[in-house]
Amino acid sequence: MSLMGKRIIVTGCSRGMGKATLKVYVAAGAHVVGMDVTDEGGEKVVATANAAGPGSATYIHADISDREGVEIAFASAVETLGGLDVLAHPAAIQRASTASDVTVDDWDLMFAVCVRGTMLTNQVAHRYMKEVGGGSIINFGSISGLRAEVSAAAYSAAKGAVHSWTRTAAATWGEDGVRVNAILPAMATPMFNEAVARLDDEGKKWMYWENLHTIAMGKQYGDPEKDLGPVMVFLASDGAGFITGQLLPVDGGQISVR
Repeated sequence: MSLMGKRIIVTGCSRGMGKATLKVYVAAGAHVVGMDVTDEGGEKVVATANAAGPGSATYIHADISDREGVEIAFASAVETLGGLDVLAHPAAIQRASTASDVTVDDWDLMFAVCVRGTMLTNQVAHRYMKEVGGGSIINFGSISGLRAEVSAAAYSAAKGAVHSWTRTAAATWGEDGVRVNAILPAMATPMFNEAVARLDDEGKKWMYWENLHTIAMGKQYGDPEKDLGPVMVFLASDGAGFITGQLLPVDGGQISVR
């Protein structure tokens, strides 16, 4: 499962699961380009990863919802890397909404970043991977895309779309040697912790019974670097060469995908 010398793009690298993914890839010997819209945070993550080695990382600003921006950022990354073997795509946003009150603006923003961003980054990555004989695309889905989410209607719909896209892209690009899978994580990221901090007592009670109580491994969310990182390394490696079109929960037993 070596990543030594692998050429990898990681979106949403400034914090959370993107940050953890970039760090473990560099630690595994890969050459990585991190992308985000939060430049200061992204550059700090890259500097920290480079100090640890043995791989290397650089940072590029990229808005994944904009086609021209994705094309320019990926072209620059591929020029820096000398090709592309892996795309890890954690970049996403989260917004609270219900089916009754979700606004058109919130709906469109959620789909622009989470769904259009997945389509655009995957399409461009596939093109470069096809040139080198294949590669691995790792998208990020969610339990929210599998179940009713009364407090996150647009997010749930967007993640469901990511799941469907992942299966279709995998079926379409398999003949090019490009694998497409999606992680369904339950990780204690800054985004998750900030959302919990905004809850009142009733909301925190709901959070426990709806989420934490259902996690078999300790009734708590995982650590992005320790619990998610090794799975990201595996899916990026040649060891996962016959795995594609899958939704893979990394959630301590919270859900079962059939």
